[in-house]
Amino acid sequence: MMMMMQNYDYQIAIKNEVIFGCPFGAPSLQRKRRNYLNAQASPSRTQRIMENIAVSGEVGGAGGAYSYNALKRLDQLWSSICSPPTSIPEPQQVVSKVPGLFHDSDQAEKYVDTFDIVVCGGTLGIFIATALSSKGLRVGIVERTILKGREQEWNISRKELLELVEVGILAEDDIDHAISSSFNPNRCGFEGRGEIWVRDILNLGVSPVKLIEIMRERFNSLGGIIFEDCSVSRICTYDDAAVLQLADGKILSSRLIIDAMGNFSPVVKQIRRGRKPDGVCLVVGSCCRGFKDNSTSDVIFSNASVKSVGMSSVQYFWEAFPAGSGPLDRTTYMFTYVDPQPGCPKLEELLEDYWDLMPKYQGTSLDNLDILRVIYGIFPTYRESPLPAAFDRVLQFGDASGVQSPVSFGGFGSLTRHLGRLTMGIYEAIDGNFLDANSLSLLNPYMPNLSASWLFQRAMSAKKQSNVSPNFINELLYANFESMQKLGDPVLRPFLQDVIQFGPLVKTLGLVMLNRPQIIPSIFKQVGIPVLLEWSGHFFMLGYYTFLSTFFDPAIRPLLNTFPAKMKYEWRRRLDAWKYGAGLDYKLSNLGKDSREE
Repeated sequence: MMMMMQNYDYQIAIKNEVIFGCPFGAPSLQRKRRNYLNAQASPSRTQRIMENIAVSGEVGGAGGAYSYNALKRLDQLWSSICSPPTSIPEPQQVVSKVPGLFHDSDQAEKYVDTFDIVVCGGTLGIFIATALSSKGLRVGIVERTILKGREQEWNISRKELLELVEVGILAEDDIDHAISSSFNPNRCGFEGRGEIWVRDILNLGVSPVKLIEIMRERFNSLGGIIFEDCSVSRICTYDDAAVLQLADGKILSSRLIIDAMGNFSPVVKQIRRGRKPDGVCLVVGSCCRGFKDNSTSDVIFSNASVKSVGMSSVQYFWEAFPAGSGPLDRTTYMFTYVDPQPGCPKLEELLEDYWDLMPKYQGTSLDNLDILRVIYGIFPTYRESPLPAAFDRVLQFGDASGVQSPVSFGGFGSLTRHLGRLTMGIYEAIDGNFLDANSLSLLNPYMPNLSASWLFQRAMSAKKQSNVSPNFINELLYANFESMQKLGDPVLRPFLQDVIQFGPLVKTLGLVMLNRPQIIPSIFKQVGIPVLLEWSGHFFMLGYYTFLSTFFDPAIRPLLNTFPAKMKYEWRRRLDAWKYGAGLDYKLSNLGKDSREE
């Protein structure tokens, strides 16, 4: 942003010379020109740090790139998202409908292989691909780069990892092999108002390199085929098949294509027609060596109020976790929620703040740390999520489907939670040939608990022109966490793992209103009445889904096997929607064995 302003000043200086006859060699203009050129030539602190770190090859998935050039590319993408709507280019039409049968078309003689399912995007897609292969389906994976995990760990709880065991694609020994770090307790805190300590929440560091390698071996052993260094060029849907054309000219035929290409999937761009995200989480951070006190983690922590960055106001939050690469290694994330508008801070600007603020937050100097890698990411979210299928034979999965919470910025935990539900649903869709868009949309249904969590992102997003105190966000969050702590684990633990349930939410809101009634007017100012009215509808539906899943599900489920095949498929998806949409899939008792303490 500063560079843009300097460029603008320099252009004005040139115009003044032409219009007013000022000599371009005048001292003031010479200084402007010299300052501009110096700014162009001088690398930022972020650039200097990143160019001094050895970086291995990029891999797929969020956080799979660490280089400064990759940071600049992502900032360019972020700038295009923030641009005025009139300047956003029309998205590429990747998916098209072709009337008739594939086997009667000219393309029928050109395909190199045929599958039941092709998964596009292997970093998280390999989990659903392996689960479906284990059910006897022929599955292929198309990956833009090399299918391997990133170096930076995924932080998760054991309960979420055990979902992979329940689906049947991992054994508990595999999980123990992939866990690179374990730590307790875990802190939540908000600008000096107090700290809340919990246990076994995001307290494991899982090595994506090890975990995906295990999954790759399992997938290969089940007969799966991986196409690496292959980009998706075009998808044509026929009445009897979906045909995937790769950038290198290969053509694959499949009954169903699963889009697991993440937030920036070209298929998702086509479906959403280039519409801006409703909110974005910007994340920067680093993994460094040299931390001496490194046995606990921060799940969410704020040590300052709202501040200005460029033309925007931001509220910074922190997360920090011991890393598995060494006893003194620690990963620290700084993140903020913003509306994608012109003037939003770039990731490089956030990193410049990060280098100033992180040492104070972690109680150490940068001079005492060896920076192993720099981390950054953009996580867009939409109110209209999950994303229903827009085409026959094409289904969005994982981050591409928008099934992750708008508050969290990691799709792995969301994937593990929904993997069993989606595996069974996709298998039944393939088995019954229920592959039209309407039938596939039942796999990504409306979930009121996901939509209700939008209020939390809105409340955590700072506004430049706001009538509330700069300390309001921290006050509100602490009031909520303090109330949940008083209500105990059945309320606090699901919320910290991105599960919103009706009963705990009612209890929390009620306790906040009783204990902190003075903050209610500020809530209206911060989030706005239209957002609160919309949220009220989702809140009502959350209660309705809870009622349906609690009382109607037990009455209907025993009758399912008496229904015709299509009706049985539809009712199973409806029962799943009630259960998962109310957060009732989360069972507090299903925690698995206690995690190891370091």
